[in-house]
Amino acid sequence: MTRTGPGVLIAAALLGMVGGFGLDQVLTSMGRATFRPDVTLPILLVLLGGLSLALAIPIRRATRGKGTIVNPFRALRVAVLAKASSIVGAALGGFGAGLLLFLLTRQVVPSVGSMATVIMTAVCGGLLVVAALIAEHLCTIRKDDDDQQSGGDDPGLEPGIR
Repeated sequence: MTRTGPGVLIAAALLGMVGGFGLDQVLTSMGRATFRPDVTLPILLVLLGGLSLALAIPIRRATRGKGTIVNPFRALRVAVLAKASSIVGAALGGFGAGLLLFLLTRQVVPSVGSMATVIMTAVCGGLLVVAALIAEHLCTIRKDDDDQQSGGDDPGLEPGIR
């Protein structure tokens, strides 16, 4: 499994930002109030980041020889959870940033108190990205000497046959 690259995270954040800005644009053009995320969304984003880290720490200890043996399928599941969490965090952080950008580009800027959940969604989305990338890093294992082949030939084949 490859690590989450910055291109994927930037693309998810940009898509989220366009989605948040576009949603508020459509809502206000229809004469409705702008979208405001619920207070529980930033809390859930932080909890997801903490869960990703909590699941990754025992795997890091096991790969460094300081803990019990970990099932490799469990380690892969935690790594995939961390990768998915980083993408979701980037998308929701971008969504919150798009909502905030829409509010800041209006002629009458609302008070900070009414924008608190929007700001917290953007910030907590970024925190989820950081926590998930750390968790993904904790799930990586060191390279073994067996992983590198000196001649490039498969040792099970006869010389000259590839």
